[in-house]
Amino acid sequence: MPLAPSRTAGPDRAVPRSADEPVAHTLLNCLVREICGPERQTAVAGDHLLLRLPRCGELLRIGLRRTSLTGAHRFRGPAGQWRDGGWHELGWQELAACTQRELELRTGVRNEEFRAQVASSHAGVTAALRRAAASTDHDPRGTGPHARYLRSEQSLLFGHRFHPTPKSRTGSAADWARYAPEAGARFRLRHLAVRAECVREEAATPTALTALDRQGEVPDGYRLLPAHPWQYAMLGAHPALRDAVRRGDLLDLGERGDAFAPTASVRTLYDGRTFLKFSLNTRITNCVRKNADYELRGAVALTHHLEPVATALAARFTGCDLLREPGYRTVDVGDRELAEGLGVIVREGLEERLRPGVTPLLAAAVADEHRTSDAQFGALLSDSGPVAALGWWDAYLSLLVPPVLAAYFDHGVVLEPHLQNVVLGVDAHGMPAQILFRDLEGTKLLPGGPHAAFLAGLPGEVARSLVYDRERGWDRVVYCLLVNHLAETAAAVADRHPALEGELWRAVRGVLRERSAAHGEPDELRALLAGAPLPAKANLLTRWGRAADREAGYVRIASPVAPGAADGGPPVPTATPARPRSTA
Repeated sequence: MPLAPSRTAGPDRAVPRSADEPVAHTLLNCLVREICGPERQTAVAGDHLLLRLPRCGELLRIGLRRTSLTGAHRFRGPAGQWRDGGWHELGWQELAACTQRELELRTGVRNEEFRAQVASSHAGVTAALRRAAASTDHDPRGTGPHARYLRSEQSLLFGHRFHPTPKSRTGSAADWARYAPEAGARFRLRHLAVRAECVREEAATPTALTALDRQGEVPDGYRLLPAHPWQYAMLGAHPALRDAVRRGDLLDLGERGDAFAPTASVRTLYDGRTFLKFSLNTRITNCVRKNADYELRGAVALTHHLEPVATALAARFTGCDLLREPGYRTVDVGDRELAEGLGVIVREGLEERLRPGVTPLLAAAVADEHRTSDAQFGALLSDSGPVAALGWWDAYLSLLVPPVLAAYFDHGVVLEPHLQNVVLGVDAHGMPAQILFRDLEGTKLLPGGPHAAFLAGLPGEVARSLVYDRERGWDRVVYCLLVNHLAETAAAVADRHPALEGELWRAVRGVLRERSAAHGEPDELRALLAGAPLPAKANLLTRWGRAADREAGYVRIASPVAPGAADGGPPVPTATPARPRSTA
């Protein structure tokens, strides 16, 4: 039978001092979601969750701080392993080894990188914790008008809770110390002057590239191309770059101008006026983060094409808007690798869309399990009771859900509202007042219909990068909106008020029912309301298979918006702690 969610409230989660337990808990989250849960190899025994790895037969357990309707439970303490007739503590390295054995048996594939990537992620979390502790009294982000927003962008010390290696990355520790958002980094850009005939750029509006030109002066006959200083250092030995400098097609003007701060994505920087999205030839989690040629072209084309859609959504749903990406610039000397490596996309700054009196916060920081910034939900409504929390949640749902579904059903547009792609604007009382969607890399179009002529007029590679078929597009919407975003934000609210979790999901179901009626009861929403399982991105299996993010598949998880689901509990059977062997 399902287990009712825990009702034990606790204080806000303090930031852990060590990376050991957060790394282990993240691995366990992945195992529950992608391996043990789908094969019904989990059970609750008292205040612990038991997990059996079905291929290698290991029986594990972890302390439960709170159970969850979505199966995304809150853990406590170290993991345990059953052997020699008792429970023995299992460190994060041993847990990674168990995970590796299970995946090898499950897939028939070996991945010699996996444990090293887990170790890299552990090192990344460790470094972030040390920097956060060291900067407590001397926060380099200061107290200016954007300080709170930047604190939220730079507060994600642990990364994605359902990714096995969320802080895995290549590059030296010294470079990460200088350029990582968790370090509170701020730095000047490397300025390049590119001969005008060697510049390739596109703009959706006449002033789209002003954000680049205003960075500094260049000699006559040249255009300014700012570069991420880390990326320029990594490209320093590239033959095409060296030849361009030797010919005078490119002049290195050094690091100069105003300081920029890295946001949560690392490679997108902000100076308080404009976001600049650079390529960065370092692998972060699954992918090398570069602006491919089709992404440069696609961002501008999509900005132009979506202007009527964005305007219509903003007019229809007060408090929502889309940050446009109206221009890009790069060097064109006949080398695609260099063009992609130095390509920069201009994204609108917050002030262009933010309403007066609203404070922007990264949604991922609001939903963080730990209070790593003053954006976290527990900090926003620290002295409020459950009635205020429900009011906050209702306001949040009314801002976030309707425009995402309208974009899909009325305009054939797949928005990607995962936690790192949404900026929440709050009023002076911490209440949701505005939602801004950002990063057109994940925004896609459904084929045909109003987009057919637009797509037909694009180069094939660009057009293909902008399209999802209907099934894939709906999976992406549901995953980003419900599983990645609302489930994690609901978890943060329920951490403060555990008895509310069922109410939170009943409210989600109510909004989905309203939107289904508004859109003519489409099949997709009728299935969702009938209890269709939800798609959850399979980050563990994707990482094990060494696939890119865009190739990730989904596992299906029980839906908390199914009829009656919010009145019961997570699909986790109970077990008696006195008989762990029978559970296995």
